[in-house]
Amino acid sequence: MLKSINLKTAVVALALGGLIAAPASSQAGTETKASKNVIEETKTSCITGDLGVNFVSEYITRGLVEQNQGVIAQPYADIYFRLYKGDGAINNVSFQLGTWSSLQNHSNDPAFNPGNFQGNGVKAWFENDFTGAVAVTFLKNWTSTLSYLEQDYPSDAFESGRAIQLALAFNDADYLGAFALHPHVSVLDQLNTNKTGAVGIKKYGWYYEIGIAPTYTFLKDSKYPITATVPVTAGFGDSNGFYGGYAGNNVYGYFTTGLNASVPLAFIPSCYGAWTTNAGFNYYNLGTAPQQYSGSGANGVTGATSGAANQWVFSGGVGMTF
Repeated sequence: MLKSINLKTAVVALALGGLIAAPASSQAGTETKASKNVIEETKTSCITGDLGVNFVSEYITRGLVEQNQGVIAQPYADIYFRLYKGDGAINNVSFQLGTWSSLQNHSNDPAFNPGNFQGNGVKAWFENDFTGAVAVTFLKNWTSTLSYLEQDYPSDAFESGRAIQLALAFNDADYLGAFALHPHVSVLDQLNTNKTGAVGIKKYGWYYEIGIAPTYTFLKDSKYPITATVPVTAGFGDSNGFYGGYAGNNVYGYFTTGLNASVPLAFIPSCYGAWTTNAGFNYYNLGTAPQQYSGSGANGVTGATSGAANQWVFSGGVGMTF
C-alpha cells in the first residue's frame, strides 16, 4: 500500500499457465481410426503483472495521515520480469516495475505548503509513486527485495521524494501450515524528502518496519473461496531522523492491525486474467510524531480526527493478475 508506500511490505513473481494441445488425427478410407495421444504442455510466462484499484476511508502512509475526507481512490499497476529460476540456493530472481496513485475529490489545503504549491497542479491527483525493484528468492522460503521509490505530487502538494528500501520476507507455510505467520522486516533510507523543516520528516531519515500477515482460506473447494488475512505491522524511525521534526517520542511511529478478505471473481473468464475483490478494515495507533504531523495541518488535512492517536481505515477494491 506504501502501499508505503504502504509501499505498501516483500514481493515474489507471479506465474500463469497456458495449455497447448496437439490435435488428434485420423486416416480417411480405413475401417478404424488411428489416434495420437493428446499432449498437454504447460508453459510459464516470464512476464506477469497485476493491476487494480482500492478505495480507502483514510490515506495513511507509515503512520502519517495524508487525507481523511471525501472519496479516496488508489489505483496501481505492476509488471514482473522473471530473470532466473532454479533449484539451487537461489530459486528465483525477478525485476519489478510499478506505479501507484492516490486520487481524491477533497483537495488538501495548499496554504499549508505555500512554498511548494504553485497553483498549477491537478488537485485531485494528490500523489503518484514509481517503484523499481529486484527480488531474489533463496533457500526456497526467503525473499529479499531491494527497491527504489519515488514519490511525485501532481497536486503540487510537495516536492518529489526518493528512497531506497530493503525488505526481507519469510514464507513459513512449510513449517506452520495453516498457522503460518508470513513475517517480514524492512528498512528504508529517505534519500531526500519534501517534508523538511521544523515540522515534517527530516532529510536522510531511516524508517524501520516489522510485521506478520497470518492468512487462512475458507471454503477451499468452493468456486468462491474466501481468503482472510490479519496483518500486524509496527513502524519506527531513527532518533532525530525519520520522525525527527517533532518533539516527544520520535522513534515510535505507529502500530496497525486489522482484517482483510478477498474473493475470486470466478465468473470472469480466465482469459481476461484472475480477478478478485477485497474488503477490510485496519486499526492504527499513532505515535507522538505522527499525531503531531497529522494534527498540525502539516499535510493540509483538516478535521477533528486527523491528529488522534487512534485511527480506523476501511477499504475495498478490485484487482487482476495476469
